[in-house]
Amino acid sequence: MIEVDRLAVALPGRILVDRVSFTLPAAKTLALVGASGSGKTTTALALLGEHPPGAHVTGRVTVAGHQVAPGQPPPPGIVGFIPQHPSTALNPVLRIGSVLRQIAARHGTGVPDALHKARLPDDRSFLRRFPHQLSGGQQQRLVLAHTLLADPSVIIADEPTTGQDAITRAEVAAELSSLGVAVVLLTHDLDLARELADQVAVLKDGRVVESGPSVLDRPRSAYAKALVTAQAHTAATRREPLSLLEITGLGTEVLREVTLEVTRGERLAVVGRSGSGKTTLARCVAGLRAWTSGSVRLAGRPLPPSGRRSRADLAGVQYVFQDARASFDPRRAVAEQIARTAVRLRGLAAPTALEESFETLASLGLDRETARRRPDRLSGGELQRAALARALLAHPDVLICDEITSGLDPITQAEVLDLLTDLDLTLIVITHDLPMAARIADRIAIIHEGRLIEHGPADQVLRRPFHPFTQPPEESSHAL
Repeated sequence: MIEVDRLAVALPGRILVDRVSFTLPAAKTLALVGASGSGKTTTALALLGEHPPGAHVTGRVTVAGHQVAPGQPPPPGIVGFIPQHPSTALNPVLRIGSVLRQIAARHGTGVPDALHKARLPDDRSFLRRFPHQLSGGQQQRLVLAHTLLADPSVIIADEPTTGQDAITRAEVAAELSSLGVAVVLLTHDLDLARELADQVAVLKDGRVVESGPSVLDRPRSAYAKALVTAQAHTAATRREPLSLLEITGLGTEVLREVTLEVTRGERLAVVGRSGSGKTTLARCVAGLRAWTSGSVRLAGRPLPPSGRRSRADLAGVQYVFQDARASFDPRRAVAEQIARTAVRLRGLAAPTALEESFETLASLGLDRETARRRPDRLSGGELQRAALARALLAHPDVLICDEITSGLDPITQAEVLDLLTDLDLTLIVITHDLPMAARIADRIAIIHEGRLIEHGPADQVLRRPFHPFTQPPEESSHAL
C-alpha cells in the first residue's frame, strides 16, 4: 500500500528527512516515533505530496499504486489525514453538520455512520454546533469523522489521541485498529504505538535509527532506550496555607456552580473526560471566557469576567494553550512575540523585553538562533517551550497549562514537567494524563459533567477516591 525509498527533504542549511525508507502493506499500521523535530510529520506529509516551502525533495514515494511527488498528490480520497491540532482542519464559521453533509455528498457516504465510528453523537443539537463549542477531544474525533467520510485506503494519524482522556483514547485506538486500512501513526504515546502498530520506526534528526515490530519492548539503540525509559522527576510537595485563588459558585452553560480554592505555591491538576468542563473552568479563571454566575478572586481582589480585565489582572493569571502553534503569529519571529508580553503587561521598553525573552528562552533550553525563527521553523516541543516563556514574561501569580505535554515525545515531556516543577509560582495543570498529575500535583480536582466531584491531595484522590466516576473499573464502570 505504501512504498518509501530513500526519501530526503532538505531546506537551505537544514536536513529535515535523511534517506528514509519503509514499506507498509494494506490493513497494517506503522508507528513513527521520535522527539519533536525528528522528521515524523515531514515524512508523513510526503505521502500527500506536501513539503515545506523551498524544500528540496529526492527519493521515491508510492501510495496505493500512485507515485507521489511535490505537486503530484495521490488522487482525492485515497489518503486521509488527521492533524495533531484539529482546529487547523475545522472551519470556524460553519456548523458541524453543514461541513459533514458537504463531505458526504462529495464521496457518497453517510454522516451518521462516520459519527458513530468516531464516537460522536448525531443528534440535531450536536450538528448545529460550531467547532469552537467542542472540547479538544471532540474536535479531534470530528476530524476523524471527516476522514472516514472519504472512505480512504490510507490514514495518516498525527497524534490522534493528543489531549484525550483515557476512556476516549481507548475508543479512538479501538476504532483505528478496526478500520481495515493502512495506518501511518505519528505519536509520542508509546503505549498507543505498542497497542496498534505492526511495525515501529524510531526517527532521530530525520533518520530511522531503529525499526521493527518489537522496538519499544526491546530497543537496541541508545536513543530508542532513552525514549522508552524517559520519565520526569517526582515533584516534592509544596503548599502554603495562604489562599491565592478563590473560585466561588462559578457557572456557565457547561459549568455547574464550581467552588475551588488554590493556595499560594500550590500545584493543582484538574482532570476529567473530554467535554467535562476543565478547559472552560481554566479559561474563565484566565479571563478568556465569561461566566454567568459566581466569582473569581486573586489574592482577595475580584477578577472581572472576559474582556474587562486590567493589565495587572491579565498578567496575574497567564494561560499556556494546548495548541502552541495556533497561539503564535506565523509571520513574526518567536522572540519578538514573547517580548511583546513584557511590553504590554509590564511596561518594559522593547529592547529590554527582547533581551529578557532571550534569557527566559535560554533557561527553557532554546537558543537565540532558534528564538529568532518564525513559528513554522520550530518543532512542537520548541514551540511549547516558547509558549511557556511568553507566559512567564508576564511574571504571573498563577500559571495555567492546558495539556501542554500531550503532544510531546517522552523525553521532552519529562524535560517540560521538570521545568514546571521548578517554577516558583502557583500552577494549575489541565490534563488527562493521571500519571503526569501524580508526579507534578500537590492536589487533584476531578471535573465531571461540569461539576467538581472530587478534590483533595493527589495521593488520596488517585489511591482512595470516593466518587464512583473516579473509582477503578472493578468498582465502577464509569471510572476515569
